[in-house]
Amino acid sequence: MEYLVGSAVVAVVVGVPSIVLWRVMRGRRELGTSPAERATFETLHTASLAGPPLRAGLTADGAERASRHLRALLGSAAVAITDRERLLVYDGAGDHHAGQAFEHAAATLEDGRTQVLTIECELLECPIRQVVVVPLTTDDRVVGALAAYGQSASAGLVRAAQEVAGWVDSQLELAELDRSRTLLMEAEVRALRAQISPHFIYNSLTTIASFVRTDPERARELLLEFADFTRYSFRRHGEFTTLAEELRSIDRYLILERARFGDQLQVTLRIAPEVLPVAVPFLCLQPLVENAVRHGLESKNGVGRITIIAEDAGAECRISVEDDGLGMDPERLRRILAGEIASSGGVGLANVDERLRQVYGDEYGLVVETAAGAGTKVNVRLPKYHPGVSAR
Repeated sequence: MEYLVGSAVVAVVVGVPSIVLWRVMRGRRELGTSPAERATFETLHTASLAGPPLRAGLTADGAERASRHLRALLGSAAVAITDRERLLVYDGAGDHHAGQAFEHAAATLEDGRTQVLTIECELLECPIRQVVVVPLTTDDRVVGALAAYGQSASAGLVRAAQEVAGWVDSQLELAELDRSRTLLMEAEVRALRAQISPHFIYNSLTTIASFVRTDPERARELLLEFADFTRYSFRRHGEFTTLAEELRSIDRYLILERARFGDQLQVTLRIAPEVLPVAVPFLCLQPLVENAVRHGLESKNGVGRITIIAEDAGAECRISVEDDGLGMDPERLRRILAGEIASSGGVGLANVDERLRQVYGDEYGLVVETAAGAGTKVNVRLPKYHPGVSAR
């Protein structure tokens, strides 16, 4: 079994979709009856079971859930996994050696080299006599160690331990990418809030204050709308929300802006009910509407009109936010979206465009139609269903 835990097999496991593994399991008899074919399937299946716990990073819980499957891959009597500070798990025979496992890994944690150690044990029946310790690395940093225990440290066990450790490294790197992506998206949302909030909060509170004496009931209603809007905008859970929730927040925003602009601001909404449950990135539409109000209409004389449309387009939801304001030079807009210049005329546009591309791919970035004096139309396409996207 050891010779099957090679880099070619590992590479297949890293990229194979779970649905493919499920189909392989269903078609087990179709794999053939030779020992090599059966061993290959067992190796692939075992690796697929060990992968998900490790995608959370090098944690005690993930190591414990993955250890049994890693021991099966290695064919060893026991395995131990450590991080740089402590033993995370010892799984298998000879658990009286667990207290020494971190000590066994110390040299490997220090210099990042594979070590083969002899284990002293007074119990004649103990199957643990030698251990192979290999480093676990992420971004060329030693973050932990994998130890395979057995009667002897054969060349096959050393090679298998190194290959399995390499596969574990790939899972930990994927976990690091997931974590970095989450932190980046959270940072972008915080940056987006910082862009939106000061300007809007100041104007809203000024508007509400103007009604306190002349129309106290209107001031009270606007203050409640303001509270609901800010509560939604500053919530701290979930990267995604439903289109219905995003539109509800936009409606509160527009109520406050209409109180400020009066009849000068006219809004038209056409929303298909079928798209209301679609999951969308949190605060992906509100910046587009604020941009239309703030930079499309504030400096315009006379009535300003905003049209918001959300349509059902088969597997996609198509949304547009259009204003008949001052518009923008297309070349300047291109440079804003490319991050080449700071945005004073497109609050949040570059942020939203980047977030959409990160979540759905480059084909789902913003498409903006604009010209100086001709208004602006921002188009958004979103898949109704996308892996990893759900409003929880």
